[in-house]
Amino acid sequence: MKFLIIRFSSIGDIVLTTPVVRCLKKQVATAEVHYLTKSSFRPILAANPYIDKIHCPDPDLESVIDQLKRENFDYVIDLHHNLRTLKVKNALGKESFSFNKLNIEKWWFTNFKWNRMPERHIVDRYMDAVSSFGVRNDGAGLDYFIAPGDQVKESDIPASHQAGYIGLVIGAALATKKLPLHKLEEICTAATHPLILLGGPEDADVGAQLAAIDYFKIYNACGKFTLNESADLTRRAKLIITHDTGLMHIAAATGTPTLGLFGPSPPDRYAPWGDRAAFAATTIPFRELVTAPDFDHRNTASLMDSLSVDAAEEAARLLWARVTGAS
Repeated sequence: MKFLIIRFSSIGDIVLTTPVVRCLKKQVATAEVHYLTKSSFRPILAANPYIDKIHCPDPDLESVIDQLKRENFDYVIDLHHNLRTLKVKNALGKESFSFNKLNIEKWWFTNFKWNRMPERHIVDRYMDAVSSFGVRNDGAGLDYFIAPGDQVKESDIPASHQAGYIGLVIGAALATKKLPLHKLEEICTAATHPLILLGGPEDADVGAQLAAIDYFKIYNACGKFTLNESADLTRRAKLIITHDTGLMHIAAATGTPTLGLFGPSPPDRYAPWGDRAAFAATTIPFRELVTAPDFDHRNTASLMDSLSVDAAEEAARLLWARVTGAS
């Protein structure tokens, strides 16, 4: 059977679909698995051995639809479920199974603050789309495969960090999900192990401010590495402490103990996935944060201030004890 899985974006969401890819490939004996995503996210999947072919809508969706028609798929697994994927499904005319985005429930919540969203992790909801084929979650977590050419050279890591380090992911897509600067400074000051700061070019300036606390202990890697190289840095880390962002899910997928820091997003649905992961949340609950009269997810102010550094450090200690057996 020939399957097309669709998820156009973004980093974390694509990583969260990898159990579907793996379980479909391993549990359906004749499965040939193709994946349709934006070219900018192709590196996330390029080395995945469970994917037979990746398709990208370049230069536009119409051109890739012609290619997809020639593949003659048996089924389409739509894990994005929007107007663009509807266009693809209609053009291919094949039986499809779609991820339920719960748009009605989201509408009730957005407009009336009535929460009817199920407390199920999004990985389980993605898996529902392939349940008709007898595919079940194998419990093996997320996948992220890094080709040898994308691995960071030892010489690119400071000598002070080559014996081991903690990764601190300081970026996030939304400012509301980021710890305020003074709390990041508190974490960096209190750290007793070498730190590598992870994030994109947009996080480099904040990273420079934090690294200035102690240049020997703190290395600012923000914006200096590709996505897959940053993924390799999370793989090499002893522990990752991270905002709710794509690198959080990548870190969990590499098997590194991963602590997610949560505020205006629900950890029951988006926490780092796997038995080597945990989360710490603000004392003001998610629902209270996002139902406040002045809440706007596009706000530039952090909503993470009620998460204390002490609470984050304790959660990190408990996670480390759990995965290492240390007391």
